[in-house]
Amino acid sequence: MTYPYYSRDLTLAGATASTGPYDPAGYRPDAGLVDAVNVALLLNRPLLLTGEPGTGKTQLAYSVAWQLAARKLLHVATPSVEKFETKSSSMARDLFYLFDTLRMFQAAQLRGSVNSLDYLTYNALGCAILNALPRDRLDGIVPPEFRYTGPTRSVVLIDEVDKAPRDFPNDLLNEIEHMYFRVPELGNLHVGGDDIPDDLRPIVIITSNSERNLPDPFLRRCIYYDIPFPEDEELREILLLRVPRLQGTASPLMADATAFFLRVRNENLARRRISPAELIQWLQFILSRGADPGAPLRAAGEAAVEGLGALVKDPADQPGLLAELRSFVAGR
Repeated sequence: MTYPYYSRDLTLAGATASTGPYDPAGYRPDAGLVDAVNVALLLNRPLLLTGEPGTGKTQLAYSVAWQLAARKLLHVATPSVEKFETKSSSMARDLFYLFDTLRMFQAAQLRGSVNSLDYLTYNALGCAILNALPRDRLDGIVPPEFRYTGPTRSVVLIDEVDKAPRDFPNDLLNEIEHMYFRVPELGNLHVGGDDIPDDLRPIVIITSNSERNLPDPFLRRCIYYDIPFPEDEELREILLLRVPRLQGTASPLMADATAFFLRVRNENLARRRISPAELIQWLQFILSRGADPGAPLRAAGEAAVEGLGALVKDPADQPGLLAELRSFVAGR
């Protein structure tokens, strides 16, 4: 089988020109991240990502799914991602399914007899496990509206796992390792596990903002990578891929915007660290207001100032950085 599975070479990955800031064809991983993805894929282990907000942790899952589907590798047939957004109230069960006990109770009061499947909704990893199973294994365990696309392999994103209660990661250990879950509301039904071939096991990518330490037993089961803040040249490559109107131009606008962004970060002019994602938003706004990418930031007039809210998100930072931006533009 072709290896590496995931590549930094967008030609190898089958990329066409990026069409926007969230197009997976425009994602530019660093070499260390490419290695971490391939280790996780080869060992069939979850990949845990940390890094500053806005450095591309969440977008990686879409890039992996897009690349594998485009290259017809590892039985991934679609660039779609099964995403679970972790909340402070999340329980391990929520990653697999939700059951509306209250609505079932109300229906039973009215009608007497109910079908438990009518009150069951499968979530990200639950859907991925079900789609890895043969169709005949789903009889009697999925509601009629369940969208079966298998048997196929899915990419699952568990986003911001550190937001969940402390026990959440440990509660997932066996289920993620063996890819199964139980549904007590369906007679303690066991779903997945040995029924899933190894080559159809869901690919799991987990992100964390490092707001709290994760348990050691959970970490031992993961491949880990901390996405670094991009170097200057890498940042420019990201902008060229993520902002379509900059492609193919020697862009003074991009150079000036990047210089201001790096000055704010490197000189600690803001309490809150501004991310590459916010620089992209700012450039997108300036260009949408008619700025010429071949002209300097000064030529954008008030558009750069108007769009400051796309770049600076802390109210305590805005007055100082507004003055800094006006001074920067005037001096360029």
